[in-house]
Amino acid sequence: MNRLSIILPAKNEAGALASLLPRLRAAQPGAEIIVVDDGSTDDTRAICESSGVTCLSSPYSMGNGAAIKRGARAAVGEILIFMDGDGQHDPADVARLLERLEQGYDMVVGARDWGSQAGVGRGVANTIYNWLATRMTGHVIADLTSGFRAVRADKFREFLHLLPNGFSYPTTSTMAFFRSAYPVAYVPIKAAKRVGKSHIKPFKDGVRFLLIIFKIATLYSPLKLFVPASALFFLLGCLNYAWTFMHGGRLTNMSTLMWSAAVIVFLIGLVSEQITALTYRRHD
Repeated sequence: MNRLSIILPAKNEAGALASLLPRLRAAQPGAEIIVVDDGSTDDTRAICESSGVTCLSSPYSMGNGAAIKRGARAAVGEILIFMDGDGQHDPADVARLLERLEQGYDMVVGARDWGSQAGVGRGVANTIYNWLATRMTGHVIADLTSGFRAVRADKFREFLHLLPNGFSYPTTSTMAFFRSAYPVAYVPIKAAKRVGKSHIKPFKDGVRFLLIIFKIATLYSPLKLFVPASALFFLLGCLNYAWTFMHGGRLTNMSTLMWSAAVIVFLIGLVSEQITALTYRRHD
């Protein structure tokens, strides 16, 4: 097996890391383990030193995605494992992801069941994400936002420039792999309850929900989102015209506005499609 690098983004997760790192070392004794300390104010660095793992520290918090990018750049392994530093993911499941990866896949994602979701709201949101991404790509996506995944390093680094610094790096990387025709597989896992307090805020989570919906479309095929929206505006314009013609024998400004919106939305979709194609053009 090629050298393995395990990357854990962590922000004030010393309590979880104290028990997680020894278990991870026992499960994968030959792996390079990198904890990316995202501006922690606790004993994260000391815990890493005592556990004999590499710790990359930031002077201030840059975000979960930024930590992932730093870890991916520093890792020397040909296969990268990303897992949360809060104790949710079982180190024993790393072997299951690697086994699946060796079957010819470029990314393998640990797919959580409903019982592993962090609350009903998050579960419903993730279900919507999975459904929409499945419709967009034509492939069954079991868990779009899971942070537990195994990837081939050379493939993953192709998309580092696309990854946001925030929490939606799993969405971005998954859609990028599908767009580039890199095979993706899913392995069912059970995620434990996190140790400590979550860093996700309800209001920001709601805004992030909307942003991820648009990101799913724009990262894969914008026309699959804009064409139905354009058709809806056109249909509403036709229905409004039929109503006003039957009751007043005239064409109203509202119908014209709807038809104009249909054309504008469709043209925006065409431009977005071209931008997306340029985004994935390789510059070797």
